[in-house]
Amino acid sequence: MHSDAMNPTNASATATVPPALRVEGLGVRYGALVALDGVGWEVAPGELLGIIGPNGAGKSSCYDAVTAMVRRGGRVSLHGRDVTAVPPYGLAGLGLKRAFQQNAFFDDLSVLGNFVAVLGARAHSGLWSSVLNPVGAARRRGEAEDFAARQLVRFGIPALYHAMSPKEIPYGVQRMLSIALAYGAGASVLLLDEPAAGLGGEDMAALVALLSALKREGVALVVIEHHMELIMAVADRICVLDLGRQLAYGTPAEIQRDPRVREAYLGKAQ
Repeated sequence: MHSDAMNPTNASATATVPPALRVEGLGVRYGALVALDGVGWEVAPGELLGIIGPNGAGKSSCYDAVTAMVRRGGRVSLHGRDVTAVPPYGLAGLGLKRAFQQNAFFDDLSVLGNFVAVLGARAHSGLWSSVLNPVGAARRRGEAEDFAARQLVRFGIPALYHAMSPKEIPYGVQRMLSIALAYGAGASVLLLDEPAAGLGGEDMAALVALLSALKREGVALVVIEHHMELIMAVADRICVLDLGRQLAYGTPAEIQRDPRVREAYLGKAQ
């Protein structure tokens, strides 16, 4: 009996699986200001890449560049496909989703209503479909609400909050809602911008559990974070930016030992 590990065909196939997301030579300029210069990294399905750096290092510009929110140089590949020329809405359709640092909700909708809204066509049949087939439209809406309720619970948002306005729920739950809304009906790559901001105690533990669960499900995560203890605990690899340039790239242990990183954060050793 031969295991898959001993099968050269399977080993070759595994070795050639492309990363979920790869960026090469990423650059951003705002006039004469170079915000990002020659940055490159990759993340595989089921991995978490942390992006860290002092304020003004270029972390947010990196996300803006990856998601085509700004003009940039370099190349972006998604599951081996060159998506450099794909616009933001096209990237989302291909499974590359992003959650922003600031919570952004429809305050006139409930928590459940917010999730249904991001489902788009999956939840809404359109005017003519609603008129011509109201029963089918109502069924589709009901199925979308059931799906939304299950997803919210999956992302750590109990049913008791679903009928509330987002501004009425605890801050920690709002952060989970932001991630859930970014994920929507599904994502293969999820970019998170400081998801731990303002969290502590049970909320931080809930975030760690959620990130771990998404990794187990095969989602590739890219996380900007200032909370060093968190990122060192959950990241598989870390990219360190400083003044728009890539200072270091490696495992958490390698990053912690890198004297360039220590200098960027702590100043030159005495």
